[in-house]
Amino acid sequence: MAARLREHYNKTVAPVLMKEFGYTNVMALPRLDKISINIGLGEATQNAKLMDGAVNELTQIAGQKPVVTKATKSIAAFKLREGMPIGCMVTLRGDRMYEFFDRLVNVALPRVRDFRGISAKSFDGRGNYTLGVKDQLIFPEIDYSKVDKTKGMNICITTTAKTDREGLALLKGMGMPFRS
Repeated sequence: MAARLREHYNKTVAPVLMKEFGYTNVMALPRLDKISINIGLGEATQNAKLMDGAVNELTQIAGQKPVVTKATKSIAAFKLREGMPIGCMVTLRGDRMYEFFDRLVNVALPRVRDFRGISAKSFDGRGNYTLGVKDQLIFPEIDYSKVDKTKGMNICITTTAKTDREGLALLKGMGMPFRS
């Protein structure tokens, strides 16, 4: 069973992008490449149990086991030694990526308090979009009673678009709720 959003892209978004940007080849169209979700836990240096909670929550959100990231160099001021676990990340591709994007746009983002849409200014100049989420409770997979501490996360949406304008058109077509 193919992801619902992939079919939406092929049937409705792709023809619109072809017309708007004058592409003649379907393979040249901008499309979603991958989505990376990253939780950085600086407090894990004092409390190692925080890391297990973050890994479990990221597994539930992404549907895939995350990689624990470790410090590359020691910083005495932060009480950080090389090799200490300080975060976790997961990279989604294919149907899992479309599934997650669908949940993010249609379920999680509307649950943010005072949500008026996301900023269109968070593009990197090459059509990729990064978005910060302040707490993980906006995802329905997370059980509120099991959460010991709210953790923010960075969600990077990498596209094959060459410019921010193409990336914006792609994400708008996919249903991303940008502020007008």
